Amino acid sequence: MAELKIGRIVLGMCQTNCYFVYEEGKNKAIVFDPADKGSYIYSGLTDKGFTVEAILLTHGHFDHIWGVEELKELSGAKVYACEDEKEVCENAAVNVSKGAGRACTVTADFYMKDGEEITIADMTCKVIATPGHTKGSCCFYFESDKILISGDTLFQESVGRTDLPTGSMSALVRSIREKLLPLPEEVKVYPGHGESTTIGHEKNYNPFL
Repeated sequence: MAELKIGRIVLGMCQTNCYFVYEEGKNKAIVFDPADKGSYIYSGLTDKGFTVEAILLTHGHFDHIWGVEELKELSGAKVYACEDEKEVCENAAVNVSKGAGRACTVTADFYMKDGEEITIADMTCKVIATPGHTKGSCCFYFESDKILISGDTLFQESVGRTDLPTGSMSALVRSIREKLLPLPEEVKVYPGHGESTTIGHEKNYNPFL
């Protein structure tokens, strides 16, 4: 199995990380959290020879979904989200896009369950439900390559905010402690904002945990 590679595009008013994962030497990519400018993401990837095979959402906040509709239309890719995030994705007030001045909703093609494994273009990841930032926030774990796309659940020496609709700090901390910290310490964590980190680093230096 080819080694997985990960690329990052920083987009939008919140400087959100949009990631794309692909196998070394191959041209099929999975896009995570198209934060804004779906056509820009699409053009950037296709110019490099990539095809967008799927769009995976860690959660439904406006700054992670504004580019979904355009990217989906251009690429034909299906959209995946955690089943408990349906209300956030599909309600412009709950996902805060209405309050941010650009109302937006997303209806995922597939709403996934905690622990479900999905394989797209020979790349397999597991859905880890991590409620707290929103009630249906999740992370995506590529176990074979020890890559975790953590969305706004876990940041470098910080955690996601919980003062927006459906958020809960107690649920967030519990999710991280019970679902993420047991992962191998060398797992590389790619958050929704800021720079990457590792599970081991967060165990030792994250003041919220």
